[in-house]
Order: sequence, then structure tokens, then C-alpha cells
Amino acid sequence: MRITYDPSKVTYKELLGYFWRHVDPTDSGGQFIDRGSQYLSAIFYHNEKQKTEAKASKASLEKSGKFTSRIVTEIRPAKQFYPAEDYHQDYYKKNPLRYKYYRYGSGRDQFLEKQWGDTEK
Repeated sequence: MRITYDPSKVTYKELLGYFWRHVDPTDSGGQFIDRGSQYLSAIFYHNEKQKTEAKASKASLEKSGKFTSRIVTEIRPAKQFYPAEDYHQDYYKKNPLRYKYYRYGSGRDQFLEKQWGDTEK
């Protein structure tokens, strides 16, 4: 997913904090029920400042002890971006019932609640 943001409203550091709370950074095989290299978590940076901030945020998470397994999320330079096909865009809006079943069945919400509790609410 490509994120476009207004740095006067949200910082890159804040985006990184949000990112870590919505993935399983210890899963080297995908994310939750979705398996394969196309589902691996990664942070892509566009400049050296973003690279430095991304690495610092990863190091901070590693030091926090929040996860007992190794953090495997990679930090890579941004390259060519290919948007997903139209039927993937806003899937949760186009297919709300299917998305609710998928999301619950994926174990994602349960994992995030176990790891983070309701600290974000």
C-alpha cells in the first residue's frame, strides 16, 4: 500500500508508530491469514531522513520487548510502485460483509488486541 500524507498534519514518525501497531512484524511468511512474499510487512523510504527514522523506530520496537520473536519487517528503498487492480481498491467499502468475515477470520484483530490492548483507542 502506498501512503500519501501531509507532513503538516501527521509526521513520518507518527505514521511509523501507526504502522507497527497494525502488522505482525515478527511474521516472515506473510500477514495473518495472508501468506506469501506479497504479504510481507515492509517499510519503504524515499530519502535518508525517512530511512533513519524507520530504522530508529524498528530499533525502538526491538528494545521495547513488546515482541518475544525477532522483528523481521524489512526497511527498503522505495522503487517502482504498482497499484493494485481496481477490484482490490476500497474492498472493505465495496464488499463490507465479506470484508468483516475475512477480517475476523484472519486473526488480525485478535492478535493486535493481544499485543497492544486498547492503548490506541
